[in-house]
Amino acid sequence: MRSVPVVVGIGEILWDVFPEGKKLGGAPLNFSHHCGQLGATAHPVSAVGADADGTEIRLILASKNLPDAHVQTDTAHPTGRVNVTLQNGKPTYEILAEVAWDYIRFDQNLRDLASRADAVCFGSLAQRSPVSRATIQAFLEAMRPEALRIFDVNLRQNFYSKEILETSLRYANIFKLSDEELPTLAGFFDLKGQVSTQLQRLREIFDLRLVAYTRGGEGSLLVTANDTSDHPGFPAEVIDTVGAGDSFTATLCMGVLQNLPLAEINQRACQVAAFVCSQSGATPSLPPQIANL
Repeated sequence: MRSVPVVVGIGEILWDVFPEGKKLGGAPLNFSHHCGQLGATAHPVSAVGADADGTEIRLILASKNLPDAHVQTDTAHPTGRVNVTLQNGKPTYEILAEVAWDYIRFDQNLRDLASRADAVCFGSLAQRSPVSRATIQAFLEAMRPEALRIFDVNLRQNFYSKEILETSLRYANIFKLSDEELPTLAGFFDLKGQVSTQLQRLREIFDLRLVAYTRGGEGSLLVTANDTSDHPGFPAEVIDTVGAGDSFTATLCMGVLQNLPLAEINQRACQVAAFVCSQSGATPSLPPQIANL
């Protein structure tokens, strides 16, 4: 791997609309933002509308030193929005449909980016649309075999199916899921036994390099063929948990790219996620003592 890895987050980019106002969000954008803070050349891949919301997103990306070269403009659909309601810091989402990120197009620019990417993170939400699903799959197919292909599942509303999850897992070599998502996967793929047994079974079925399982404030469990790391997490004064999982995935990605020991990767990812929980919104600036762990 080159000294500064090229990392991609592909899928939704949108406004999280909170009661007090809107904040830039979308898991692939959050992932890209945090990878950039952790030392990668990070590229969000998505689409926005030809509207004020889309223009504002481009301005914010520039302020965060994130390139918008692969954020397409869709003149037929508005920029995405999600209405977020918080209860005890925990979010619920109302995700608007038929928006720009449902129509990401695969083109030569994306093919070129895929061929030089060291890692990509993709989810299930952006695959609710056949157009963006086909683009994500084409991007994954255009990547080098040794590149990291991280599937960070995000089971939102009814925007997923067994078929989408199974296909995504076969493209992936790293899978990240939460304690709230595992029961759905267990039902789809007939997983039995303790959590660690279910995760190992998932890893075996889909020939995954690594499975990462997060438990909110209770830390995380990382599983490979030959190693396991169980971390209890770090205490945090929780403002909201939006984007915490994405920051965990970003730190995990960077740790794997650096070939760090599994336990160190887990500790760093938990520490970054705890900090993000202590801040408002999904993309806070990481202080040097966190970014340079």
